[in-house]
Amino acid sequence: MKSIIITGAGSGIGRLTAHTFLDAGWRVGLVGRRKDALEETAGDNPHALVLPFDVTDPGAVDAGFGKAVAEWGRVDALFNNAGVSMPSQMIDEIAVDAWLNLSNINITGMFLCARAAFGQMRKQDPQGGRIINNGSVSAHVPRFGSAPYTMSKHAVTGLTRALSLDGRTFNIACGQIDIGNVLSDMSERISRGVPQADGSIKAEPMMDGANVAKSVLHMASLPLDANVQFMTVMATAMPFIGRG
Repeated sequence: MKSIIITGAGSGIGRLTAHTFLDAGWRVGLVGRRKDALEETAGDNPHALVLPFDVTDPGAVDAGFGKAVAEWGRVDALFNNAGVSMPSQMIDEIAVDAWLNLSNINITGMFLCARAAFGQMRKQDPQGGRIINNGSVSAHVPRFGSAPYTMSKHAVTGLTRALSLDGRTFNIACGQIDIGNVLSDMSERISRGVPQADGSIKAEPMMDGANVAKSVLHMASLPLDANVQFMTVMATAMPFIGRG
């Protein structure tokens, strides 16, 4: 039975993806700061492992991955999903503390979890595994007033590319899923109206998060000699191609 660790598993895309993998017969490690939310995700599934830790805490990350390895013997995949966004603002209006919090989660948290997964995949026998980073369409084209979030997601793309190269020697594949306009707690405001590049406020089309979960399962289920390097899954009519 294959195993995957999913960060941000207490709600939204993380929870949906966790349920999709559990239904497909995987062992799933559920990571997040709120133990109660993770337990709600797990339900009574015996293959769900609750791992409550903060992805920005290096010691907690290493301990959490260690607990999963002690339980399963190996880690086959990581869905590096945890992240936060911010309301639309001009860069000079953004509090430095708000930027530091976002970058700590979206960049440092991604780095620490990838580091722990890569280290385990490199030393386990048989060697190898797969890391799937949650990017965003903002890793390609910015949304109006989104400098911190866009910057963080471009950093995720850099991590994906670097690990794809570094992982070759160790049979570690790394890919990225770039998601656009999923209806979730974090993005619900987009369906009510967000600033556009022309100064207007418009509601945007949204899609069901189940489409993302199925896509992550497809990426993770490939043999390690095949890789989806980048996949974009988005609401068909959202402003992305020719955004603005």
